[in-house]
Amino acid sequence: MQTTSNILMIRPVAFGFNEQTAGSNAFQNKNAEQTDVQQKALQEFDGFVQLLRDNGVNVITVNDTAEPHTPDSIFPNNWVSFHNDGNVYLYPMQAENRRLERREDIIRDLQQNFTIEHITDLSRFEVENKFLEGTGSMVLDRDNKIAYACLSPRTDEGVLRTFCEQAGYKPVLFNAFDASGQPIYHTNVLMAVATQYVVICLDTITDDEQLEAVIDAIESSGKEIINISLDQMNHFAGNMLEVQNEAGESLIVMSASAWNSLDDEQREILSGYSKPVYADISTIETNGGGSARCMMAEVHLPKKN
Repeated sequence: MQTTSNILMIRPVAFGFNEQTAGSNAFQNKNAEQTDVQQKALQEFDGFVQLLRDNGVNVITVNDTAEPHTPDSIFPNNWVSFHNDGNVYLYPMQAENRRLERREDIIRDLQQNFTIEHITDLSRFEVENKFLEGTGSMVLDRDNKIAYACLSPRTDEGVLRTFCEQAGYKPVLFNAFDASGQPIYHTNVLMAVATQYVVICLDTITDDEQLEAVIDAIESSGKEIINISLDQMNHFAGNMLEVQNEAGESLIVMSASAWNSLDDEQREILSGYSKPVYADISTIETNGGGSARCMMAEVHLPKKN
């Protein structure tokens, strides 16, 4: 299934602007307000978790550790992904301080309630300076086994193909650029794949053949395309995630910034498929350069009885 009601989130202890990632992440704002960033981020995180739980989502929270210092630990979907066949994948990260986010203890703790059959560690590619930052670099259509990915300094084609071969996915590769012509660092800021629809900023794909291939893949999977503008993408409207609550209801989760950027027609289409759920996480967005989707690692593992 495309969605799950089990979500892993990492509660920050020293969140802040990460200089090591700013070079490739245009969504990080160097001029963002730096007063009480950790305290504000923690308030936003706790409020977001409570909102998800109020909507019937099973949120598994794990506290970050003070040492080593990992300012981006709040975005766990980049270092790990969990799959319904019991497989776990660990990913190669570009920034050295983000590599420290990978924690075996988190995976061990999950084994208490979920079945893990195999762990595939792709972090070995870091020594070759080749990276694939999980479901940031890839947006997975889990039902149709398609991995959408825009190439960037953080998304290497060879590592992507290695993942696809091992996990049984078909890669759909393309180049994507923001309004200033900079490669977009992660695919999940420009598109989100849900069960019945795909939110995507088509204007980021400037190559006509690549654009046609992406549209064909989406349409062939039977999903409706909800196109967003470059400005809406800059407000993280592409950084959504469909989850389900424990009653099986579809929720589309995003930030308040993303929701506020949408027009009435887009909101109506989304609301026809899923219940919109959105939280104010502006401190996390401006300093971290990631939004709601990045904060949630979906646990698709089989649940133990």
